[in-house]
Amino acid sequence: MAKITLTVNGEAHEVDTDLATPLLFVLRNQLGLTGAKLGCGLEQCGACAILINGEPVLSCVRAVSEFKDDDIRTVEGLAKNNAPSAVQQAFIDHGAAQCGYCTAGLVVATTALLKRHKNPDRSTIDAALTDHLCRCGSHLRVLKAIDTLISEGASHD
Repeated sequence: MAKITLTVNGEAHEVDTDLATPLLFVLRNQLGLTGAKLGCGLEQCGACAILINGEPVLSCVRAVSEFKDDDIRTVEGLAKNNAPSAVQQAFIDHGAAQCGYCTAGLVVATTALLKRHKNPDRSTIDAALTDHLCRCGSHLRVLKAIDTLISEGASHD
């Protein structure tokens, strides 16, 4: 066990953990941030996606020690002043979740995508979402939410 300081959602957190522990487990079990989920445990479903320095990263396998100097943002950290971000609100408005298991990963991937590309085409959107599986069939509603965000030119912070 060792102490490590992580910057999560803009706040420093000192945690005592085995440095090989996957970041996802530290976020969920020690910091109580349960938005990102353990799906496959193999970085193949996207349920564990979070933002690292603004880029989507799958966190179910990678050791917490890799992230000691990074800005870690979870789906919980996207809301501002207790209001959902534009991406979160679009997902709500379009019912872009069914069971909700994959939703946090899709929201953070969409957030990163729209920060990089204000008007992405379908192939760019598909590439950004390729690591995310939705087994319930919400994918078309996710695409509708993204299309609405693009057409409205909403701020994606």
